[in-house]
Amino acid sequence: MLFNSIDFAIFLPVVFGLYWFVLNKNLKVQNLLIVVASYVFYGSWDWRFLFLIVLSTGIDYSIGIALAEEDRKGRRKLLLWCSLLANLGILGFFKYYNFFIDNFITAFTFFGSRPDVRMLDIILPVGISFYTFQTLSYTLDVYQHKMTPTRDFVAFSAFVSFFPQLVAGPIEKASHLLPQFYKKRTFDYAFAVSGARIIVWGLFKKMVVADNAAIIVDGIFTNYEAQSSLALVLGAVLFAFQIYCDFSGYSDIAIGTGRLFGFDLMTNFLFPYLSPNISEFWKRWHISLSTWFRDYVYIPLGGSRISQAVALRNIAVVFLVSGFWHGANWTFIVWGGIHAMLYIPVFMKRKASTTLATTPHMAATLGKTLINFIIVTLAWVYFRSDSVGMANDYLIRMFSGGGKAAYFLISSKYMLITAISFGSILLLLAVETYAFRRQQKEVLLDSRLLLGLCLMILFVGALKNHANFIYFQF
Repeated sequence: MLFNSIDFAIFLPVVFGLYWFVLNKNLKVQNLLIVVASYVFYGSWDWRFLFLIVLSTGIDYSIGIALAEEDRKGRRKLLLWCSLLANLGILGFFKYYNFFIDNFITAFTFFGSRPDVRMLDIILPVGISFYTFQTLSYTLDVYQHKMTPTRDFVAFSAFVSFFPQLVAGPIEKASHLLPQFYKKRTFDYAFAVSGARIIVWGLFKKMVVADNAAIIVDGIFTNYEAQSSLALVLGAVLFAFQIYCDFSGYSDIAIGTGRLFGFDLMTNFLFPYLSPNISEFWKRWHISLSTWFRDYVYIPLGGSRISQAVALRNIAVVFLVSGFWHGANWTFIVWGGIHAMLYIPVFMKRKASTTLATTPHMAATLGKTLINFIIVTLAWVYFRSDSVGMANDYLIRMFSGGGKAAYFLISSKYMLITAISFGSILLLLAVETYAFRRQQKEVLLDSRLLLGLCLMILFVGALKNHANFIYFQF
């Protein structure tokens, strides 16, 4: 069930009405409604994958209780490994089985033999990477004595399957979201209205910016060998905004929907393309994932406490694992490696600096921001490409010139889509820059802008240029 679908437009008011006006007197029944609604929401893609959520929920709920009752360090560590192997094993099978088998076959083919190993036709369950990391945060926090395990199975099931952020985040830490299911919730009109405004902003980013940019991007990348350098540049730039608006748009809708039900979900994007360097970019991009890796990978590996060499190793590990988390393709690993190489010099410079920071001149900041955006955009080419070879070829053609085609000017239809894409991107940048300069944590829409965005959403909705959320594949 897509957020930008008629099904969800019917589903949300029904659940909202039952939640606040029928079942509002009983917290446990409200939580049970969230579980049922979440399973209906997720089951609309493929009901068979509900068993995976139920399995993951049952494993971590049981292990959490077992950890609370076990004092022996060896037994506790064994329980933790059971959770890790079960959750990561399920994730690894569905997401990475064919990747490893394909590379295994390729490696042996290099030495002159080809093993007879069967590839499987595996369907990737929507959102498996997101809810797997969310349940793991619970087990890891309980193991580290950072939180007390719950004995409320309904509340825990609601935490794991909470439909607004189930399939594409934000990846909530158990210590933040789970306690919210224990507390009596009363309807807060102002909080709900702020959620509705965030939903509109998310729909604008998804339906107006991302979905229209996707048409141009797909056309350019599919036939990139025939495109001009300008077309390839525009394809890369439009993809940068497509993936940002697609993913952050989903997060905004999730956060806003959570507020409609009285829940506070963490900010997942904080105007990342306005960052002056790659370190700042990663503090503002996919914040829930970067903090997850910081807390459960980087710091346990030693962080930056031991030595600079260890810190650099840990940074490289985090970025490579982050790239691999995104998909079973070498393109994602290369993308992660590029960001590691970009991040390490900034990290070393920051560690070596002994002078007080000064406020840079606005022109200098703008120049750094533009350079950082260009670098990030070039790295996105690997993320979008089908193979590393394709990405390399795309970049070579971008800088060397070549074809004469201009996909975005083929017909009046694509001229309209291009105009919508660039016009909406300019509006996006204007609104986000305004919020950024005022150090706001979210975009605050006034009534006139809100009305204008609603009209734009209805207009592009009539064009039916819809596309699935990119991060559903991760």
